[in-house]
Amino acid sequence: MARLLPAVPPPAPLAVGAAALLIAAETLVLYGLRGVSYAGQLGEIYLLGVLVMASVWGVAAGVATAAASTVAFNYFLIAPSGLHLTLRRDFEQVVIFMVAAFIASGIANLARSRAIEAAQRRDEADFAAELARRTLSSDDVPGALTVASRRLAKLLELPYASIEFGDAPHDGYDAVLLLRDQGTALGVLRLPAGTPPATLERARARIVPSLEAVLRAARDREGIMTSLRASERESTALLVQQAALRRVATLVAAGAAPAEVFAAVTLELCRLFDDFGAALIRYEPDGTVSRVSGCDESGRPLPPAASIGIEGNNLASTIARTRRNARVDDYETATGPIAVNMRALGIRATVGVPVVVEGQLWGITVIMSSRPGPIPADAEERLVDFTDLLATAIANADNRAQLIASRARLVTTADEARRKFERDLHDGAQQRLVSLALELRMAADSVPTELPGVRSLLHQGVQGLNDMHKSLRELGRGIHPALSSQGGLAPALKALARRSTLPVELNLDIPQRLPERVEVASYFVVSEALANAAKHSHASVVLVAATADTTRIRLSIRDDGIGGADAGRGTGLVGLQDRVEALGGRLAVVSPPGQGMALTAEIPLENGDLEYGDVDNFAQRRAPGSVSGVDDHRA
Repeated sequence: MARLLPAVPPPAPLAVGAAALLIAAETLVLYGLRGVSYAGQLGEIYLLGVLVMASVWGVAAGVATAAASTVAFNYFLIAPSGLHLTLRRDFEQVVIFMVAAFIASGIANLARSRAIEAAQRRDEADFAAELARRTLSSDDVPGALTVASRRLAKLLELPYASIEFGDAPHDGYDAVLLLRDQGTALGVLRLPAGTPPATLERARARIVPSLEAVLRAARDREGIMTSLRASERESTALLVQQAALRRVATLVAAGAAPAEVFAAVTLELCRLFDDFGAALIRYEPDGTVSRVSGCDESGRPLPPAASIGIEGNNLASTIARTRRNARVDDYETATGPIAVNMRALGIRATVGVPVVVEGQLWGITVIMSSRPGPIPADAEERLVDFTDLLATAIANADNRAQLIASRARLVTTADEARRKFERDLHDGAQQRLVSLALELRMAADSVPTELPGVRSLLHQGVQGLNDMHKSLRELGRGIHPALSSQGGLAPALKALARRSTLPVELNLDIPQRLPERVEVASYFVVSEALANAAKHSHASVVLVAATADTTRIRLSIRDDGIGGADAGRGTGLVGLQDRVEALGGRLAVVSPPGQGMALTAEIPLENGDLEYGDVDNFAQRRAPGSVSGVDDHRA
């Protein structure tokens, strides 16, 4: 339809040529038919040309074609040939043709306008579809609207158009159409000030509704995407926190030393808050605080810091007073020794969250910033969440440290009591027995030869006293080894090997004296293992190895006996395991049936915990049926 009835008629010269061609063609047709019927009845054929011209070029072209068709009909087809117009016949024909031209032109104009409107609506639908596709598929809504604005200007045949999202000021120069959603402003459509009224009405009636629908969808999408991004950030933060907590909890479960756990805590804080420094602060019993671990803004570890008072107005004093989260946005306004120290370190702002262990204020997790301005609120919220999860791990590590210290004190106290008892036994009963033996020997030597029975009885008494002295000496060694008089652990182990009823092969590498508690524990481990082997293993040889360095001693006792140690019978090695673990060490027993027994132990020279990976390899590769810390009974 758009091709048959174009919006703009073809040029006038083309109209003249088309009219002449149509009239000529119609005249030729009628001239060939003039003998068939009465010529006057065939003049209606010219009406076809009038309708075509009126439809394509308008009513003026139709009227002109009607007049020309009447002249041609009169001249060529009405006998005699030549021009002889009559008012009645020819005027009626012209009037009929003109009425047909007006009707055809009106119908054509209506069809043309409908075709134009249909084309416009199609273009508008394409524009709305493209606008929706660009706007709803792009995160850059203003950029998508800029591209759509150029397309709209071309669609409306205007020099420019501007679709603006959100509130936009009215400069007074453009024609502005407001875009709303039930009274809420979505944006504006700006058009040139000289835009024709018909175009403005078209934009208002047909463009604005589609723009409002798209912008409303864009606004809703932006809200949904913002919510999704926030949820994604929260989920990611939660996963990161849970992973951090899992790593710390794994350390605690593995028995890591508190210092190692605290360092891991601040490392995880630095990972979670990579733009800030972090620290773990502990309240001390004397009313001070100390930094047990920390890291700066670049992630470098900070060493533990000495205790410092919490006087003044600062983070530690505020949390100690309120037991709630606190922040210092500018340390220039803070007071007290802590504030002076923070200013010296270049710290400008901090946020702290209390760590509460078993209802008591244990310490603070802190994030620090050297940049001007306060720490964002979302960082504080994340720190609160992480600290709540972390408090249990810190409590477990601290409780474990206290338990280890308590067990070590108990072992030390027991060893002191054993040592005192052994010394009292040595200096009292043993010395008295020696003295009695000497007196009896002197008495036996003074008995006359004629009384051999008396002399014999006295010598038997001396021998009994010597045997009793020897038994007391062995008892004393069992109570507490006299390592100082024997020159340390290595000579004491050699003495144990000599007294063993089984052959013992020693491999000792102990270059220096060790702390007494370590030497005593090591002595008891080897002594108990040799006694167990002698009683239950049916072994032919026992291999004893002891190696010490600057941090720990490693013991290994192996035999080639029947194996099959049973953890459910007896408590011999259980006590040894408690003693070793009280010193922060590890003891393990591997005893598969028929393959002998292998006992390994590691004891740190300084009170602390060992890594599981440092235990002897064979203790880690436990065979079926092997146990840790079992007694000495054999199958």
